[in-house]
Amino acid sequence: MKNVVLWTSSLTVLIGLLSCSQGVVQRNHKGLAVSDAKALFNNGIKKKVALLNLFNEAPYGGEDLAIVATEELNHEINGTGEFIVDPLGKKSFGNSKEIYAGGGVKLIQLSRQARIMGINFVIFGRIVEARVREKTDEIGLVRTTKSFSEAKVEIRIFNINSNKEIFSETMHGATDDTTYRLFNVDRESKLVFRRNLLRYAVKVAIRRAIPKVIKISSRLDWIGRVAKIIGTKIYLNAGRRSGMNVGDILKIMTEGTEVYDPETGALLGMSKGEIKGTVEVIDYFGENGSIAILHSGGSVQEGDLVQLY
Repeated sequence: MKNVVLWTSSLTVLIGLLSCSQGVVQRNHKGLAVSDAKALFNNGIKKKVALLNLFNEAPYGGEDLAIVATEELNHEINGTGEFIVDPLGKKSFGNSKEIYAGGGVKLIQLSRQARIMGINFVIFGRIVEARVREKTDEIGLVRTTKSFSEAKVEIRIFNINSNKEIFSETMHGATDDTTYRLFNVDRESKLVFRRNLLRYAVKVAIRRAIPKVIKISSRLDWIGRVAKIIGTKIYLNAGRRSGMNVGDILKIMTEGTEVYDPETGALLGMSKGEIKGTVEVIDYFGENGSIAILHSGGSVQEGDLVQLY
């Protein structure tokens, strides 16, 4: 009984401390607010991504399979709660086929525009392989058909902040099914069955990519922008929807410069900018924006980078 009383008293004190605590919201290395108990259920700042339409270069499935792959990837990425898919990303970068055709040059050319839009990275890809194989019993009115489908989907990630590709991997998806069919099954039903098998194999491949995308993303810093300055108020291009909290402290940084190999001329990446000061989030505005005030330092300008402190 004594232990119960002590435990209850401790819990009461803890709740009192949490409810009375004030001050700046602190974040851990993953962007989680550690001073607010409710934030333990929050995934932190969501990175904004541009998801480009995938394309199908396999001889089976056609455009339908590419649409299924893109929709599944979009659904799975949104379902993680870690990202915001920018609907304007497709308009800015085009589709995956255009990126492949240009060797990725278009991504480099549009990286500055993407940074202004607050996009952290671009996800694109293609269906490399898709096929269905079947084996049916030779005799009998009711025949056993064993069907097997497989697909290979290549997913690639281009990091806008470093201006280089950081991930490229081919995911394999497979499924099998055993059905009992009448001898005179119509051709249309058979085609629908094969199409559904292919769709499912592609979805399996896409789902296997998601943990890898999350792992890669966790290694990257979230970076936003100063969108506007009006008087003493600093407007940022990320707000409540992105997971920004009132009280968050963010670093204001200059944009880094592109670093090239002196011998080959190849782009090595972006250098880190210099810290100009810090700002504190005090309110939200619009669909996904926040308002901040200067916390330390100065000379903040529109277009400056912002990053969790």
